[in-house]
Amino acid sequence: MTATDVTVTDAVPEVLDRCRALVRPALGAAVGRLHPWVGEMAAYSFGWCEVGGAPAAASGGKGIRQALAVLGAEAAGAPGSAGVPAAVAVELVHAFSLLHDDIMDGDATRRRRPAVWRAYGTGPAVLAGDALFALAVETLAAAPDGGAAVRQLSAALGDLVCGQADDLLFTARPWTGPERVRPDEYRAMAECKTGSLLGSALALGARLGGAPAAVTAGLERVGRRLGVAFQIADDILGIWGDPAVTGKPVHGDLRERKKTFPVLCALDSPGPAARRLAALLESDAGTAEVALAVEEAGGRTAAPAAARRLVVGAAAELDALPLTARAAAELRALPEFLVGRDL
Repeated sequence: MTATDVTVTDAVPEVLDRCRALVRPALGAAVGRLHPWVGEMAAYSFGWCEVGGAPAAASGGKGIRQALAVLGAEAAGAPGSAGVPAAVAVELVHAFSLLHDDIMDGDATRRRRPAVWRAYGTGPAVLAGDALFALAVETLAAAPDGGAAVRQLSAALGDLVCGQADDLLFTARPWTGPERVRPDEYRAMAECKTGSLLGSALALGARLGGAPAAVTAGLERVGRRLGVAFQIADDILGIWGDPAVTGKPVHGDLRERKKTFPVLCALDSPGPAARRLAALLESDAGTAEVALAVEEAGGRTAAPAAARRLVVGAAAELDALPLTARAAAELRALPEFLVGRDL
């Protein structure tokens, strides 16, 4: 990495802050159009309020997707404001997916607070998710070239559903044998579940910024690669991350025996360490012992290496596209900052 790259990478928090400041008024206005009770649940999911509506200072996340939409517009040579409708739409869809995902997975907390379904109830949380989805479509449909943009978002949502379905089905498959989940299957699932929305954010921002079809298609591929890298990074943090940083309990994914990428890589390695890990996963062994077994079987090495390869591939794809220099540099720095430092 060059000195210039380091400077741009170090500036990523400012880039994220700039994009959030650009998108936040429009996102707040969109949520404000919802039924007041549903709008409160949506605001709670974004970290803007507590149950009952009192203002809150909870973190609403890094804002990766909205930043990608804004940078996609800027990469096409348009002002970042051109990408705001896409940013709002993808943020709404992301929030909708998290509300439903927490219910499906039974996750009781989200960003160090009770998940919406625990705070308000399962039925209300489903309703809030549905409302966010409908609002996303409405927001994007009102943008220039809205019909084509909605079709593009709909395709991404179809992939997201397929990825979520595969993720749920993975839970019933065995840890070993011919029916086990392979790392390449997991990558395909992650590209649909996580990568589809990141790719859509970049491509929609570029589309609204006036980019030609070849550029929007290339940016969508970049976003999909980054989505898989982010999912792998999240899996690594789910095992070895600091709860004070991640907001998740230590070894939470291992406690729930989730089929995450580091575990699948470890199981796919040859030798006795993988066999020992499989036996532990099928037992009531403690999570610390399982985490050590994943590391001994190579999962802690293989997973970050795979994420970094995806980041390098995304950077190469960006280099091949005719993008504005500043936005391209910021897009290259974003995964280095978010994935590289997390690993």
